[in-house]
Amino acid sequence: MNIKNLSLSFGIETIFEEVTIQLPEGKKIGIVGANGVGKTTLFRLLLKQIEPDHGSITFSKKTRISWLPQVITDEIPEIELSVFDYLLTGRPIQKLERQITKLYEEMSGIEDSKEVNRLLKKVESLQGELEYYEPYRAEEELLKLISGMQVEDSLLDLPLSKLSGGQKSKIAFIRLLYSKPEMILLDEPTNHLDQSTKDFVIEYLKNYVGSVLVISHDVSFLDQVVSHILYLDKRTHQMELFLGNFEQFERIRKERELRLEKEASMQQKEREHLQRIIDKYIHGNEKKAKIAKDRQKKLARLEKNAVVIEKKQKTASINLHQGRESTAFPLKIENLCFKYDKSAKRNLLYKINLEIPRGEKFLIVGENGAGKSTLLKLIIGYLIPDSGTIVLGPKTDIGYYAQEHELLDLEKNLLENLEEFDLTEREARGVLGKFLFQGDELYKKASVLSPGERSRLALAKLTLQKANLLILDEPTNHLDPETQKIIAKNLRSFPGTMILVSHNPEFVDYLGIERTLILPEGRLDYYQKEIVQKYQKINNKND
Repeated sequence: MNIKNLSLSFGIETIFEEVTIQLPEGKKIGIVGANGVGKTTLFRLLLKQIEPDHGSITFSKKTRISWLPQVITDEIPEIELSVFDYLLTGRPIQKLERQITKLYEEMSGIEDSKEVNRLLKKVESLQGELEYYEPYRAEEELLKLISGMQVEDSLLDLPLSKLSGGQKSKIAFIRLLYSKPEMILLDEPTNHLDQSTKDFVIEYLKNYVGSVLVISHDVSFLDQVVSHILYLDKRTHQMELFLGNFEQFERIRKERELRLEKEASMQQKEREHLQRIIDKYIHGNEKKAKIAKDRQKKLARLEKNAVVIEKKQKTASINLHQGRESTAFPLKIENLCFKYDKSAKRNLLYKINLEIPRGEKFLIVGENGAGKSTLLKLIIGYLIPDSGTIVLGPKTDIGYYAQEHELLDLEKNLLENLEEFDLTEREARGVLGKFLFQGDELYKKASVLSPGERSRLALAKLTLQKANLLILDEPTNHLDPETQKIIAKNLRSFPGTMILVSHNPEFVDYLGIERTLILPEGRLDYYQKEIVQKYQKINNKND
């Protein structure tokens, strides 16, 4: 892939400036850089969803490209097609076979040899494309992927419209791998994968014959998959390719930054020295003024070639406080039962009993289809139980973080999303500034934010709720490691009560979880790392 003189700006914001670089074909390349540097934008350029201001991206041959975005919801059609049938459409085998059959039928009634030859050439072209998709072993390959990604048979017969967000992510990933692209674009692919599924994907991608470009905050994933790192530099709006995995890239980059810092320090000393001479001699006699002018020229050359040090990336400032203390038991659940399909024989949740004392940090884990997110939605009142009771204490103030950011109004800008908290504009700007939103960004609609930016906006709203019971559904998805650490530190010291669903074992282990609810059994147990490790292998398959 050859990128030549590529430039792109959004308004006054420069993303890429005269970028020229060649990326090797058939390699696994990790794409890294600061937030807002243009990683996902590069994918959109490759997919021709947007056009550069000028410059070009070319391939040595026609390349089939498939993309797995961070947010999958809009990528799967809301139609009554079964999951398995939808997966089969990843390769256009049936479509190609129908086209070939139709052409043969056309030829049977044609006597003109030139027209027959023309149709035969079309058949030959379609036949070549069909052979690329390996029709005789395609279904075997699909079943291998389904098994490796640990999708249960019962899910395959469900209509697409019945899938949860987590299920859609996994199905979209399987379909992408099955579609046999020559280039795969992955944007935070491990957000919805448990450890065993992630292990399968790592091995699959390592053995994949084709190009893989991946954006990820998952350092262990990058280290195991990629052979090159493409670094997008926010200072220069350029790209640079490094040989090796992320660990090797980080070592090289840190060594380079240390060297640049030393050079910058030396330049600053020289700059101060020259300026002292200029200030001392500029108003002196002719000889001294000549010396001053000579030093001015040297200073100008120094400034022209000045070393630019990358500014440390700002981090969000998250402060979670409860407005008032809750009663001794902010939440009690008795014999809770629920199912989405009221005609179904089995309940999704059956006789759940739970009593959460004030200040407890509580984790929910579960198998495929266990209903973890569903239970959270029942607690906050988004869903109504079929039977049983959910009792909130009289002083319970709930703060809810939704995995799919459902509490954001996508048609409102950032400031408007905080209107419910009755803040002055100055106060709202201050809150958003702590979450790295400034200037014109405040007038962006939430719909145009990246998933990571939506997560930060949702966290900003959470801090304003002053809740004493936090209900958190995958709060670390889409966030960079530094922000995840900040959230973990805040939640660990949060004085109120917390109920959490998370697939992030390092994050969970840091929080000081006391008990765990295991679904679908509804069994309560004291927190043990081994329990989380066990369920991490089957966690997040549905919710």
